[in-house]
Amino acid sequence: MNVVTRFAPSPTGHLHIGGARTAIFSWLLARHFGGKFYLRIEDTDQERSRQEYTDSILASMNWLGLEHDGEVAYQSQRLGLYSGYVDKLLASGHAYWCDCTPEEVEAMREEARSKGAKPRYNGRCRELGLGPGTGRAVRLKVPRSGAVSFDDLVKGHISVDASELDDMVLRRADGAATYNMAVVVDDAEMGVTHVVRGDDHVNNTPKQILIYRALGLTEPVFGHVPMILGPDRQKLSKRHGAKAVIEYQADGLLPEALLNYLVRLGWSHGDQEIFSRPELVEFFDGTSLNGSAAGFDPEKLLWVNAQHLHKIPAAELALLLVPFLLEAGLKRCEAGRVARCIPLFQTRSSSLKELAEQLMPVLLPAGLLLSQKEAVEKTLPADLREGREHVARLREIFAKVEPFAQEGLHAALQKYVADNGLKFKAVAPPLRVSLLGYMGGPDLAAVMEAIGRPETLHRMEHAATGHFKFKNPVEGK
Repeated sequence: MNVVTRFAPSPTGHLHIGGARTAIFSWLLARHFGGKFYLRIEDTDQERSRQEYTDSILASMNWLGLEHDGEVAYQSQRLGLYSGYVDKLLASGHAYWCDCTPEEVEAMREEARSKGAKPRYNGRCRELGLGPGTGRAVRLKVPRSGAVSFDDLVKGHISVDASELDDMVLRRADGAATYNMAVVVDDAEMGVTHVVRGDDHVNNTPKQILIYRALGLTEPVFGHVPMILGPDRQKLSKRHGAKAVIEYQADGLLPEALLNYLVRLGWSHGDQEIFSRPELVEFFDGTSLNGSAAGFDPEKLLWVNAQHLHKIPAAELALLLVPFLLEAGLKRCEAGRVARCIPLFQTRSSSLKELAEQLMPVLLPAGLLLSQKEAVEKTLPADLREGREHVARLREIFAKVEPFAQEGLHAALQKYVADNGLKFKAVAPPLRVSLLGYMGGPDLAAVMEAIGRPETLHRMEHAATGHFKFKNPVEGK
C-alpha cells in the first residue's frame, strides 16, 4: 500500500508532547508501509511565528529520530501556489467573490443566533457575480444539501450535513489563503494519502473534503487522535508535569523512551509495554488506535525511560552521559573510565541526568570528593577513632590485593571482619563514606574495582586522616 504522511506544526511555540505524538504516529505509519513522511512548517501566522520555535521543532524532531523525506516545506514560501488554486475554484464556479465586511458577517451571525439558528454567513454575495476588488475575499460555494462523510481511522464513520456548513473563506481580503485552503493544497501537492492529527481538527475535515471535491482531488484517509489529558482528566498543562520535548532531552530522557511512552498513549499491541524502535515500525499499521483520551503520567514515563536506560551497553551509555557529567561539574570525561563505573548505578537510575549525578562521587578525584557532613559525623567522627582506624587498616590490606578486582577485594574485606570478630555493619559504613561520601550505594568491592587502586587508596587515606570536604546540605547526596 502506498502511504504518504506528514507532520505540519506551527512555529508559535516549542514542540510539546501532544504534537510529538501526532508526529510519531504519522512517522510510524509511513515507515511501516515503506512510504514517505514529510515535514511542513505552517508559518503563515507572521505575528506569532518565530524562527526560534522553528529551530526548536526541527531540533526536537531530529532528537526523536523522526527523519523526514525531502526538504522541509514552509507555507510562507508557497503563498503563490495557494492563490493559483483559489483562482481555479473561481474559474470553475466553485468559489465566488464576497465584499461583506467582518462587521456585516458578524451581524448576520448574530441575527441567526437571535432566531435560534446556527450562526453563519448568509450567502449574500453567493449569486451576485462579483469580481475582484479592494476588500473582497473569496468564498467556497458549499452545497446546500447532501452529506459530507468520511471513515476516520480512529473515530469510525463521521457524517456532517452540508447545510450546517458555512460558505467558508478561501482567500482573505488581504490575499492570504486561509488555513483550510492552504492545508488542502499542501497535502495534495505532497501526495499525502493519510492525515493523522489531533481531534481538535475534526470540524475542519468536512470543510477540507469539500475543497478536495471542488478541485477534483483525491481525498486522503483521515485519522483524528484524542488529546492527551492530565492524570485528573483535565486539559494537559505544565502543572501535570508535561514539558516541551526539548525539556525532556535536557532532563536526561532517552528519545527511544519518550517515543515508546507517547505511542502507548492511544495505541496498543497486546499487553506489551516496552518497545524498541524497530518493533514499533513493525507493529504500527494505523489500527488499534484508541478513541478515548489518554492520561499523561510523569512517573510512568520515567519508568519507561528506566527500562530503556537499563538495556543500553555501558560503552554507548558513557557517550550519552558526557554532556550531563560536564554540566554536573566534571572537568574531564574519560569514556573508558565512565563506562567502567556505569554498572554501579545503571539499574538504580531512571534518567541520564540522575545517572550522571550518581556517578559524580566515583568519577571525581579524591581531593574534590564532597561528603555529607551527617554521614561523616555518624561513621567517621573525630572523637571516635574506631571508624577511621578500620579504614586505615583496610587501606593497607587493599593495597596488597592482586588483582585489584571485586572478588579479591570482597574476600579481603570479609576476612578482615571475621579475623577481628566484627560485624559487617561496624566496618562497611565508614568504608562506604570514605569511598563515596555518603551512606548507602552499590557493592563496596564493585566500587573499589571501578574507581581503581590509586583512587581507592587516596580516598581511604583522606578519610583515615580526617580530610573531608563537605557539600551544602541542600544538595543532598
